[in-house]
Amino acid sequence: MSKRPKQAAIVVVVVLIAAQFIRPDRTNPPIDPSRTIAVDESVARDLVIVLDRACSDCHSNATVWPWYTEIQPLSSLMAYAVKEGRKIVNFSEWSTYSTAQRSALLAASCRDTSSGKMPGLYAVLRPEMRLSAGDIETVCAAALEAKTSAATVVR
Repeated sequence: MSKRPKQAAIVVVVVLIAAQFIRPDRTNPPIDPSRTIAVDESVARDLVIVLDRACSDCHSNATVWPWYTEIQPLSSLMAYAVKEGRKIVNFSEWSTYSTAQRSALLAASCRDTSSGKMPGLYAVLRPEMRLSAGDIETVCAAALEAKTSAATVVR
């Protein structure tokens, strides 16, 4: 092995070791059970089950931080994905959304699950989060129901 590749390998190893000392915030905010999607009586229980299993790590305040999220760069990637996921929709804060927002969020969830965008690459690391055709059907049925309910409220 020539001198350059050895030096490059040493630099990469040193950077990876040094990166282990950088710790992103992985604190879950407190959960007020009265604000969660689980207590919304207009939401089907089967939807809540799918969301809890497949979506809660990135889209709620109940993120489970597996052992590999202790290792950089996965730690930073996961922390970033959770932060962004909670910004898009947080099922722990469901009651803070208006009826129209809930309808739009469920419609986006249907689109994203149907297209395979969600749960995305994360399902490689957590296979239990993969969505079956039935799970996607449950999400899309809830979106349709929310759209119908929102239209009724507007009238």
